[in-house]
Amino acid sequence: MEIIKKESVIHKYNSQTELTEEEQNLLLKAKEAAKNAYAPYSKFNVGCALLLENGEIILGNNQENIAYPSGLCAERTAIFYAGANFPKIPIESMAITAFSNNYEVNQPVMPCGACLQSVSEFELKFSKPIKIILQGNTGPIYIADGINTFLPFQFFIKELGM
Repeated sequence: MEIIKKESVIHKYNSQTELTEEEQNLLLKAKEAAKNAYAPYSKFNVGCALLLENGEIILGNNQENIAYPSGLCAERTAIFYAGANFPKIPIESMAITAFSNNYEVNQPVMPCGACLQSVSEFELKFSKPIKIILQGNTGPIYIADGINTFLPFQFFIKELGM
């Protein structure tokens, strides 16, 4: 038997003032995007902002549907928009945040598995990690240097025999 161990590292910040101006701006854009989420069922608004290599900022938010699971998460809404409209431009970083009118979201919200796999695909496509910035409505901010932090044993194209 052999033990395979992979370690994840998250950078934790207690205030937005500890972030770079670019990171603060991206987080602010994600919070603005969350306000426009369509979340009548969960009442849990999620916003995502992507910074592309060309300086373009793409926004996404969760879009729910009564015919669950027909909705889409904020991360994939933004990523798929970027892929459709800027197919040759890598994503530099992404900020994800959430709030609810029913309770305080005071911890960073992690992307779901489908979103993690979608981010992984874009990292693979451009052979470049995507910085991920996470915060709830309030509370600490987590920054990861790439998707490996959350998905250390990713599903790659080589598993398909290609």
